[in-house]
Amino acid sequence: MASIRALVLNCTLKPSPAPSSSEQLGQEVLAALAEQGVDGELVRVVDHDVRFGVSTDEGGGDGWPAIRAKLVAAQILVIATPIWLGQPSSVCKMVLERLDAELSETDAEGRLLTYGKVAGVAVVGNEDGAHHTIGQVQQALNEVGFTCPAAGATYWVGEALNKVDYRDAGPKPDTTGRTTKALALNSAHLARLLAEQPYPPPDARGAGVGPSRESA
Repeated sequence: MASIRALVLNCTLKPSPAPSSSEQLGQEVLAALAEQGVDGELVRVVDHDVRFGVSTDEGGGDGWPAIRAKLVAAQILVIATPIWLGQPSSVCKMVLERLDAELSETDAEGRLLTYGKVAGVAVVGNEDGAHHTIGQVQQALNEVGFTCPAAGATYWVGEALNKVDYRDAGPKPDTTGRTTKALALNSAHLARLLAEQPYPPPDARGAGVGPSRESA
């Protein structure tokens, strides 16, 4: 059985050690992945000096290359983000912009390095918008080469205008627990399948290469 490793990127706006509901749900995803034999770690992106940009290294002490090295070594990426104004967090959007650089990174056979990687999404918020946020993030991840599994997302949203966060919600709903376990189960299964049977390399016409990058 192929050895699988996961990376969860917590896209909260809050630096450590501030409590983070996105971190709690991300850790719960890691725990569910561990039940499937997957090792992993969680990185809180705002604890690192990640620069805005669309390259693999923006220079000047950019914190992204070190995070990217963990991503390259992993077979599963999970983006954990809060909802703000019905949208993924600005940190999440910055991460997606940095992943745009992967459209230029290929292996010896011309495949994007992301083609063998699985991507999931974990969302928390105190307002509606979880499905919209998941849709935005999954589409962006798929566009830069990641494969999203069936039931590839988990989420929790509290009552509208309520101030109770996921981390303070008391007993967690069975619905979120079930979707978290499904995300972990299907992500681990798909990652092992891709490890054993990678996507074919592009042919002479460029089939299988990701979409061209949009101009800024």
